[in-house]
Amino acid sequence: MRFAVIADVHGNVLALDAVLADIATRGVERIVNLGDCVSGPLWPRETCERLRGLGVTTVRGNHDRWVAAGEPAEMYPSDRYAHDALDDSHRHWLGGLPHMVDFDVGGVLVRAFHATPADDNVYLTEEVVGGRLALASPADIAARLGDIQGAGLVLCGHSHVPRLLQAPESPALIVNPGSVGGPAYDDPTEPHPHVSEAGSPHARYGLITVEGGTVTAADLIAVTYDWTAAADRAAANGRAEWARALATGFIR
Repeated sequence: MRFAVIADVHGNVLALDAVLADIATRGVERIVNLGDCVSGPLWPRETCERLRGLGVTTVRGNHDRWVAAGEPAEMYPSDRYAHDALDDSHRHWLGGLPHMVDFDVGGVLVRAFHATPADDNVYLTEEVVGGRLALASPADIAARLGDIQGAGLVLCGHSHVPRLLQAPESPALIVNPGSVGGPAYDDPTEPHPHVSEAGSPHARYGLITVEGGTVTAADLIAVTYDWTAAADRAAANGRAEWARALATGFIR
């Protein structure tokens, strides 16, 4: 069986459509969405409609939670833009998404969440070093992961960094597919302000193959799309930093 993993669409419906078109050529039987669906100065309403219409397994990201239930006057600009573009039914859908899901694929137990099992706003496999994201230590990853209760595959997003690694002290694989719609961002939050940069503007997703109760392949895919149009949309909405990130994969 083959299934696809998407994450961190951030309202970029152009990137999402390109990824879905590529997925359609891959013989995929299932799609899993790891959240942060709409936040950003792009097409939040269109993206939410597209994702709801797919009916795929979806978990809630930190930005989904903030857009759905936050106080608009206190939101970050990207969350406020998305909040104002959505109606109550969209926000209700986002707010009702589960924090984490477990499911079986071909005899492999899969655990999927946005960031970590305990917190939707903590990186699972990264730490901040010199203002940039770097791979965290095995001990830190193990502590954040906790007891995965026999899962053979762990799926996470949040960092926008595509990664495939062995879970510490476990036979499980950890897969972060990278971001469909946001190849770079700047997080100014103290005490560890930092940037995340994919280094190219491609839309990213993951492709997992399971055979005989084992994950036999895990591919990290990069897809071209009209990122110039996405960057132009961000610029038109007054977000020059988003425009640079979308056009280049770098934020600085």
